[in-house]
Amino acid sequence: MSQILLVEDNKEIYNMVAQTMAPVGKLSWSKNLEEAKEELANQAYDLILLDIELPDGNGIEFCNSLQNSHALTPIFLLTSHQDLSEKVLGFSAGADDYITKPFSVLELRARVESSLKKSRVRFGLADIYKWKEIQIYKSKQEVCILDKNEYKKIELTSLEFKILLYFAVHAGEVVVRDDILNAVWGEDIHVYHRSVDTHVSKLRKKLGPCATLIESIHGSGYKFNPTSL
Repeated sequence: MSQILLVEDNKEIYNMVAQTMAPVGKLSWSKNLEEAKEELANQAYDLILLDIELPDGNGIEFCNSLQNSHALTPIFLLTSHQDLSEKVLGFSAGADDYITKPFSVLELRARVESSLKKSRVRFGLADIYKWKEIQIYKSKQEVCILDKNEYKKIELTSLEFKILLYFAVHAGEVVVRDDILNAVWGEDIHVYHRSVDTHVSKLRKKLGPCATLIESIHGSGYKFNPTSL
C-alpha cells in the first residue's frame, strides 16, 4: 500500500483528503513543517501533498529543500492562490503538480493515482539494485561503485541520481532521450535533448571507473550495461 503524507494545517481538508485517499494508500497527517520533517525522517513516503501556507514556514521553500533528500518522491503543492508566478516558483522548486483550493477530491485522487503509477514505471518497485560494478539504494539515494576492489560511496545531484536510477530500472535496454526527459524532468517541462547529454556526461565523470557502464547509442540514446552478480 502506498504511503502518502499530507502537510496541511486545516483539519477539514485533512478529513476530506483522508476519506478520498483511503482506496489509494495510507495517509499520514502533519499540521506543520516541523511535524513533516519528523515524519520524513522516520518513514519513507511515496507521495507528499504539501500546503504552501503553513504556520511555521513556506511550502515552496520546504519543497525545494526536499530535492536533495527526497528527489524521487512526487510532491503536490496545495494552495488557495491562482497566481501564475507562484505556480512557476513551485515547479522550479521541484513540485510535480499544483492543486488549487477548493479542489475536487475525485480529481485529486485521479492525479495522485496517476502520479504513483508513473513513478513506479519510471523508477521501479525495487529499493536496491546491485551489480558487480555498482550498487544503488533507492530509498537512501545512495550509490556505491567498485573501485580498486572495494565499494566506495559517490555523491550525485538529485537529477543525476534520477537518471542513474532510470538506467538501472531499464538495464540492458536502449533508452531514448525523450523517455529520459519525460521520466526525470516530467512531460510538462520543456528541456532540450542537450541537457540530457550534459547531465549524463557529468554522471559518467562521477562514476569514475564505472563510467563505461553507460554506453552511447548513436542516433538514439543510451544503454546501461552492468555485470550481473
